Amino acid sequence: MSAVKEIFRITWRAARVNRGYNQAEVAELSGKNIDTVTKYEKDSTEIPHNLMRLWLDLYNVPEDLIYCGPESDLTGKK
Repeated sequence: MSAVKEIFRITWRAARVNRGYNQAEVAELSGKNIDTVTKYEKDSTEIPHNLMRLWLDLYNVPEDLIYCGPESDLTGKK
């Protein structure tokens, strides 16, 4: 019998909220608009690497903690 290691990951939205930022603040700090923040929080499959690195630093989270992909796949909410 093999042990199954469950990987805990959070969404970009959860990382932002955990750090106390709203989307407008993140947009300003990222040099992006709110629509861009919303887009990548909903589906980060195609998030640019430089934006991902910026957000990882801003939210102070390790890369392996963040789920990259459609948020609905992780949360089950459409």
